[in-house]
Amino acid sequence: MLSYRHNFHAGNHADVLKHATLTLILSYFQKKQKSFWYIDTHAGVGKYDLTSDQAQKNKEFNQGIGMLYTSQDSPDELTPYINQIKLCNGPNEMRYYPGSPFIANHFIGAQDQLRLFELHPTDFYSLTEALPSSKNINILKQDGLTGLKSCLPPQPRRGITLIDPSYEVTQEYKDVFVAVKDAVKRFQTGTYMIWCPLIDRREPEVLLGNLKSIEVNSSLYISLSIDKKGSKGMYGSYLYIINPPWTLRDQLSVICPYLVERMGIEGRGSFDLTAT
Repeated sequence: MLSYRHNFHAGNHADVLKHATLTLILSYFQKKQKSFWYIDTHAGVGKYDLTSDQAQKNKEFNQGIGMLYTSQDSPDELTPYINQIKLCNGPNEMRYYPGSPFIANHFIGAQDQLRLFELHPTDFYSLTEALPSSKNINILKQDGLTGLKSCLPPQPRRGITLIDPSYEVTQEYKDVFVAVKDAVKRFQTGTYMIWCPLIDRREPEVLLGNLKSIEVNSSLYISLSIDKKGSKGMYGSYLYIINPPWTLRDQLSVICPYLVERMGIEGRGSFDLTAT
């Protein structure tokens, strides 16, 4: 949806869950001496200025990365994620927040590839400015759910796909399910990371049920809420990961309780972690 501006929400609790998990998956892929592709269907601008008027309007990052950045007691499993924030900033200041393409770019080697889709013309331009010009990075100004088809299966038969639309339009919930179902048919062994907000509507639950109906080798469901179910606005978010690294569940079982403790509002935070 072209009216959506992530600048208002950068670094919030949903970004923390999404990007902390993404860094763990990328770290796992990076350890093997085999090439891989990273595909991002809704890439955004690359990195976000937290001092901008948009970010400062509601200061959502204060209840997200702001609760973690200078913490001295974070678990080791969060270190790769926190290090990505520090790459954008100094050790003690936090002006910028990296988006998923900026993070992914720090994990790819000479043999790896980024395929980044961004339809919004302003965000597309900002993304091209935020990332270096490289033969390993291909930024496309088109709908990512449609463009995903052209990327699968990736040539090295190893790949991570992040799907995280804004869901501003109800149709996007259905479009995501259709795209994921098609993607799994094209590339059954790929790792797919689908993000969805938790709001007081039935669509997120319906999407989860639809995603679970897709026949896959393995999956992992992670939800993290900072407030009780049914609270106003986005009280949490979930990730549904198809073919996750075998190490991921144990890592998240350490991270999630810490995130709930740090970001939960007056003790009302919670998480769920279920593997199939």
